[in-house]
Amino acid sequence: MHPPSVDELWRGIFWAYLLTISLETPVLLAGLSPRHSWQRRLFCGAWLTACTYPVVWILLPLTAWEWWGYTPYIVIAEIFAPVAECLIFLAAYADKTSTWREIIRDCAAIVAANLLSYILGGYLLEILR
Repeated sequence: MHPPSVDELWRGIFWAYLLTISLETPVLLAGLSPRHSWQRRLFCGAWLTACTYPVVWILLPLTAWEWWGYTPYIVIAEIFAPVAECLIFLAAYADKTSTWREIIRDCAAIVAANLLSYILGGYLLEILR
């Protein structure tokens, strides 16, 4: 398996992003702690992915995949995305009133959303190719 070209990456980013948020948003709607409004949960479904997607979809395939191969690229991308999204989410929404239980639940929901989109999204993208 060879790394995709820059043109292939740019051609696929929009549809892959839509697929990713369509898989991740329901997990965040159900999984984020109740202290977050439905509007915030819905917003986070698109926003968190928008923050990490350029790195996962464009930068890492052109660097990690090119240099080390597909498996290291996937490992790096699938660790980077949930960790970065948790940090972004906590920077935006954690405050003095946040309990550890809420923080852990929120981060677990973000990790679960990313795992689902990796497993199911990767499968669906292969079918659509």
